[in-house]
Amino acid sequence: MTRIALFPGSFDPLTMGHLDTIERGAKLFDELIIGVFVNTNKKSYFTSEEKLAIVEESVKHLSNVRVVGQENELTVNVAEKLGATFLLRGIRSVKDYEYEKEIALMNHHLDQGLESVFLLADPKYSHISSSILKEVWTFNGDIKEYLPEAVYRALEEKRENSEK
Repeated sequence: MTRIALFPGSFDPLTMGHLDTIERGAKLFDELIIGVFVNTNKKSYFTSEEKLAIVEESVKHLSNVRVVGQENELTVNVAEKLGATFLLRGIRSVKDYEYEKEIALMNHHLDQGLESVFLLADPKYSHISSSILKEVWTFNGDIKEYLPEAVYRALEEKRENSEK
């Protein structure tokens, strides 16, 4: 049986913490699908198309990883359509665990064949989030070490274009 996992997220932007989870997850599953979703509770910095391109560029070195975009659909339904029987999630803190546990229990209620797999964040990334990095970036803080190269380039381009 092929082990297919879905790693859903808004990835706005993709961080080194996300990429670390993706690289580690790629070793656990035959196929890992990165689901670039729209979070209706958050204001996006990048468009859906930009996020897809950035994530694809950032994971191109992983042969068993592919990237899909999705809007306005339950994660469990997307997983079923893609043939994924696992959801991959990264956990940075107890707060993340409690949040992800509630979602995992609801997802399992909706689809008993879908298992959530949690990977603990590498300690060097456990204090970062996309929201924090966007805030620091807004005030010209140095966040380069926390972003894949493709993400940093895209942020720089957005900044340059907004200054014109």
